[in-house]
Amino acid sequence: MIRSATPEDAARIVSIHNHYVENTIVTFEEAAVSDSEMRTRITQRPASCPWLVAEIDKAILGYAYAAPWSGRIGYKTSVETTVYVAKDHLKAGIGIELYRSLIDQLKSEEFHCAVGVIALPNPGSVLLHEKLGFRQVGELQEIGRKLGRWVDVGFWQLFLQDAD
Repeated sequence: MIRSATPEDAARIVSIHNHYVENTIVTFEEAAVSDSEMRTRITQRPASCPWLVAEIDKAILGYAYAAPWSGRIGYKTSVETTVYVAKDHLKAGIGIELYRSLIDQLKSEEFHCAVGVIALPNPGSVLLHEKLGFRQVGELQEIGRKLGRWVDVGFWQLFLQDAD
């Protein structure tokens, strides 16, 4: 079941998120996120930017959300999208279902463009984005550093509405 995230989901979301913080390059955070910090992220988002969770038998197996691309007013119809799946449930279709639901909600909010920002290499995330119609529009080389190495970042873009 895909549903809106609530502040009460913070601890279960943190258990998914902190695996990626501590063991991978997919997020540039380096310190584990607390339950209270995640609760703040969920509650202090713009109302038009959804946070979703995938829940099966009361276990949260993944989450996805959208955030403003930039605080500048000219970007108000563009969002950055993010999806994380519990490490033991990768390749089970959870990520694609979460992302489809997120995209549908963004369309209903009349956002024009979604951008996926992917630390590279990350073939699973690239495949997920491209299955959903995102296309790569750029790459920054050695833009970040994590786990003792330089990390490239790619940008994938999906138009959500027909162009004016």
